Formats: sequence, C-alpha cells, structure tokens
Amino acid sequence: MDNLGTIIGIVVVAAIVGVIVFVVVIGARLARQAQGDDDGDPVLARLAEATQRGENVSLEDIELQQPFMQRVVVPVARRMGEISARFTPEKLLQETTLKIELAGNPGRIDAATFLATRFVGAAIFGGLLALISNMPQVTWPLGRIILVVTLFTVLGFFFPQMWLSSRITRRQNEVRKALPDALDLLTICVEAGLGFEAAMSKVADKWENELSIMFGRCIREIQLGKTQREAMRDMADRIGLPELTSFVAAVIQSQLLGVSMAKVLRIQSDQMRMKRRQRAEEEAHKAPVKMIIPMALLTFPSIMIILMAPAAFQIADAFAPFLGN
Repeated sequence: MDNLGTIIGIVVVAAIVGVIVFVVVIGARLARQAQGDDDGDPVLARLAEATQRGENVSLEDIELQQPFMQRVVVPVARRMGEISARFTPEKLLQETTLKIELAGNPGRIDAATFLATRFVGAAIFGGLLALISNMPQVTWPLGRIILVVTLFTVLGFFFPQMWLSSRITRRQNEVRKALPDALDLLTICVEAGLGFEAAMSKVADKWENELSIMFGRCIREIQLGKTQREAMRDMADRIGLPELTSFVAAVIQSQLLGVSMAKVLRIQSDQMRMKRRQRAEEEAHKAPVKMIIPMALLTFPSIMIILMAPAAFQIADAFAPFLGN
C-alpha cells in the first residue's frame, strides 16, 4: 500500500513537471519567433539602447536581465491561456472577462489566461500534497492520501476564482466608502463654478483610490472622443456598484432635463451618506450573531473548565476511597 502511494505521488509530480517543461519550451519558441517580427519588443529596444551606448551585449544577456516573472511566468501563462481558449465556451470567456474588469484587471491578464491558472493551481496544490503525503515521516493509508490530494486539487482549482471574487468585493467596498466624500468634493467644485468634467478631474487628482482612478479613466475617454454619457455608463459598468449606477443615472438625467447639477449632486451625497450609515448600523447588528460561534467554541469551554475544574477535583477526592476499595 505504501509503495503504491509513493508511485502515485511520483507519477503526479512527474506529470506536473513534464507539463510545465513542455509549456515553457513552447512559450520560449513562440517568444523567439515573435521577437523576430515585433519591432516594438522591449528586449530589442533595450538591446538597441545598449548598442547606442557602445556596450557589447547580446540578446541573451538582455533577456536574462529581465525579471523571472517576465521571462518565464508570463510567457507560460500566456501560452496556456492560448491553448485553453480553443476549448473554452465563448460565454464562459465573456463572463470571466466581465469579472476581471470588475476586479480592476489585476495583473493585466485576459480571460483565457485566468482560466488556465485554475488548472495550474489544481496541479500545484494536488502535487504538493501528493509529495508531502509520501514522505517517510507521513504514514497515511492509501485512502486518506487519495482523499486529501483530491480535496486540495479541487481547492487549488477554485482558488483563483475565490481570489477574484474577493478582489471584486474589496474594490466595490473601497468605491462605496469613498463615494460620499467624492460627491461632496464634486458638489463644492460645481458650486464654485467649475464644469462637471473639471470637477471630476479635481477628484481624480486629490485622491489615490479606485474611485479616483475610474474618474480619471472616464475623463481620458471623454478627451479621446467618447461622449460623456457613454463614458460614465462604462465607468459604472466597470465597477458594478448599484450606488455608482444610481449616481451616473441621476447625473445623466439632470443633464437631459436641465436640472441644476449642484442640487443633484447635493441630494446624491446626502443619500450616499445615509446609505453608508445604514450599512454601518446593519453590520453592528450582525456582530452579536457572528460572535456566537467563537464564543460557543472558544470562550464558553474555557469558562466551564475554569469554573468546573475545582469542583471536579473535590468530587474526585471525595470518591477516591470508594474507588480504591
């Protein structure tokens, strides 16, 4: 049984290593082919710059100067994404693209590459547990090894998705917290005589958070030719927050009906602050319910041990003669 478990672990690890080596080789070949055709390649640009300075360097030296992430990890992930995109439904790619956009596009990866990372995570989690379970110090039966490796493989497969969902939630919470203050600043700027776009630029310059970044991107899109309504609707879609969608709809409606922008912004700011206060009260009411589990599992047993231990010792001493007989 132990030999069979060891063989399974070795086979799993060897398969993972083989897949990684294969992808690295294919990615390196494609990268070399792309370097011959891409005039804007950063490696070639650095080589030309070094040549102008009179340094005697080769293309391999320039490549080795790049970080490990750019030399190996990024090409491997990109190649795996290209392979997986051929077998992935278009609907799943669109949904993943939307989630990546809602998360702020971390890592600047596409949907196919992100979906490929799920298989990488499953292989890493499952391979490490298979390797650990077959160490000489671990004496697990074969059934437990298969169960643990399977559970961690499934966990590794869903780990990127859970990470992406947490990024979306954290980003939306950051925007939700910054929105009332941003609306106050917009209101002050508009009442001072600035236009709405200039007021958004002031907000983008004042803070460094997700909301200011989205305001800055919206302004740049307007400067590049997109209409203000389309740019603001796209900004709301990229965050997926109901409060921001309501704000964008109110601004667009005020522009269509000719209502005072400062008045609309003041009303929106008051509503956002009221909603933030209501959310804080809701979280405060949830706190006692959330405390039940740690209190029942940690606090109450400790109190019971402290209170009942002396009585238990006295009862044991009182019945010791009878038990001894």
